[in-house]
Amino acid sequence: MVQTLSHIRVLDLGRVFSGPWTGQMLADLGADVIKVERPGRGDDVRQQGYRAKDDAGNETAETSSFLAMNRGKRSVTVNMSSPEGQEVIRKLAAQCDVLIENFKAGDLARYGLDYESLKAINPRLVYCSITGFGQSGPYSHRPGYDPIFQSMSGLMSLTGNPEEEPGGGPQKVGYAVSDLTAGFYAIIGILAALNHRDAVSGEGQYIDIALFDAQVASIGHIAMNYLVSGTIPRRMGTASPITCPYQAFECSDGYLMIAVGNDSQFRQFVQLLGLPELADDPRFLLNRLRAQNQKELIPLLQAVMITRPIKEWQTELDAMNVPCGPINDLSQVFEDPQLQHRNMLMHMQHSTAGNIPQIANPLKLSATPVTYRRPPPTLSEHTDEVLSELLGMDAAAITELREKKII
Repeated sequence: MVQTLSHIRVLDLGRVFSGPWTGQMLADLGADVIKVERPGRGDDVRQQGYRAKDDAGNETAETSSFLAMNRGKRSVTVNMSSPEGQEVIRKLAAQCDVLIENFKAGDLARYGLDYESLKAINPRLVYCSITGFGQSGPYSHRPGYDPIFQSMSGLMSLTGNPEEEPGGGPQKVGYAVSDLTAGFYAIIGILAALNHRDAVSGEGQYIDIALFDAQVASIGHIAMNYLVSGTIPRRMGTASPITCPYQAFECSDGYLMIAVGNDSQFRQFVQLLGLPELADDPRFLLNRLRAQNQKELIPLLQAVMITRPIKEWQTELDAMNVPCGPINDLSQVFEDPQLQHRNMLMHMQHSTAGNIPQIANPLKLSATPVTYRRPPPTLSEHTDEVLSELLGMDAAAITELREKKII
């Protein structure tokens, strides 16, 4: 089956999360993604996360973190610190449309693998660098990981309960949101650059993605609220500063998130709760008034919500088209009938880890659907195959490189 990017080859020098996440998305869309790793150790995430077990229940070398980010790729190991290894990578780059890397700013220039060096070999190359702070500016030399960008971008100042509440204070989002957000922006940039190359210029270009930039940009309307009003937003737990009621309510058996988006939904909601008079209360008549008077409104609603279980409230709210949903743990997420209907959990047969679970790509393309051709690779699984296929090396040449510890 032809896929959207089946004509594209990608050299993935990415490590850990942001770079590999970008490469996996391109692989899901059909690109031939060649992952370059260090001989012997590989990508750092091969040492992070839980060990996958094979069909007999024995632990394998494959980790959950690596399996999450590297589906669909071919693994090649190359010693980048050696001149011979650098030459192998240059030759591979000459055969590729896209290169992805997330080394520190300037690191690859030491090896002659920076954009200007590779552009001279392959002018059509789209070269995407993902770093913590970008290629320029006073912080560009700094390393960084997701929590740093969650904190510096303002995200942690928005996340968590108010200081005055028990457990109040800044909180980290529960996954590496900065890495994945930067990866999504990188994918957009790569696709835009490929389109420009093929439709306009005939040449590739350089893409500079910073996790810091990407995380600030993704705060979106909350940042704009501040820029327009000059008011620094405060932490509100699950609530919203501009919409109300728009938060989690405690029910008799857990928590239900309710997102009342307009005045008519509010009228239906309070009717269901047996509090119809609140819809005409001048404090709560309009959304902006409800947002201003949350401290008076929420306790009135909460006193009723806690009297019944989640399922009962959800059934009746669904019937009234009032948006709501339970706060699921991950076991509940993957049991959800909607998620199952959408085939968001699938399995692939891995050469050492057996039948491994994978979270499916959420893109649903009608003409070129996502297909899954390869499970995440074992370390160096495709070295011989790629060097033979793309660089024309015979078995003797490959053996010589291996004996020199170049691959």
